[in-house]
Amino acid sequence: MLAIVGMLVVIAGVIGGYLMEHGRLAVLMQPAELVIIGGAALGTLLIANPVAVIKRIFAGLGGVLKGSPYDKAHYLDLLKLLNELFLHARKNGMVKLEADIEAPEQSAIFQKYPKFLKDHHAVHFFCDSLRMALSGGVAAFDIDQMMEADMEAHHHHQQTPIAALNTVADALPGLGIVAAVLGVVITMGSLGGPPEEIGHKVAAALVGTFLGILMCYGFVSPLAANMSKINDAELDYYRVLRAGTMAFVRGVAPILAAEFARRAIPADVRPSFHEMEAAFKGGGAPPAAAAPVAAGGGEA
Repeated sequence: MLAIVGMLVVIAGVIGGYLMEHGRLAVLMQPAELVIIGGAALGTLLIANPVAVIKRIFAGLGGVLKGSPYDKAHYLDLLKLLNELFLHARKNGMVKLEADIEAPEQSAIFQKYPKFLKDHHAVHFFCDSLRMALSGGVAAFDIDQMMEADMEAHHHHQQTPIAALNTVADALPGLGIVAAVLGVVITMGSLGGPPEEIGHKVAAALVGTFLGILMCYGFVSPLAANMSKINDAELDYYRVLRAGTMAFVRGVAPILAAEFARRAIPADVRPSFHEMEAAFKGGGAPPAAAAPVAAGGGEA
């Protein structure tokens, strides 16, 4: 939603300043220039990228319009899930945990956290890592390395559509010049006509350059930057998952594993310890069960 507001502010600022200088809006209405620039930009996108990347570009743009999902409430949900799942494993044995991670969609614990279940890569990232821990033959260091490699590969994969969109943004000023040159060509063919007609054609050519630059720096490039920030926020989310998982794999108490995860949350969306504790008591795990875990953490 904030991205939409920003685009409206860009349009209002540009058009408002133009009108303050007594400009005529009708001169800026040049559909042919938009067709040239927009069509050429779309063509470069199709030339440079496979279908899968193009789909991810549009999916990423949809994500920008909705905004980043990684707010404080989302992280509190994650901490509650980690605490409840780890507490379940501590009380009932790691064997009981295996049923949950093998079929998380059917797990009574995971079903309490639909936001997490909708993030299929996060589910696989988390469950696959715990599966390695349950196998008993993989050292904690190796699991940590696997998680790091998974995060790097996924982050690189998510950066591909952003790089493609930045390429289109970089091309837009040049495509605006292409539209302007075509306008000049048309103008040169009308040199014998009335001055008003020549002036209109020159203005139309200049509008092409204006639109190319505006679309680059006012819209497409900022959208790519926003997509990159959402991608970085997703990487932070996986870092939190990694911190909590590795703490539990190393054998610390569930509440301490959740605290390891909390400390990895970015500061602007990090819940306080008291907020986390209140969330656990309010729906993450029964308060009566949490007291022995805290005692166990003190012994650890």
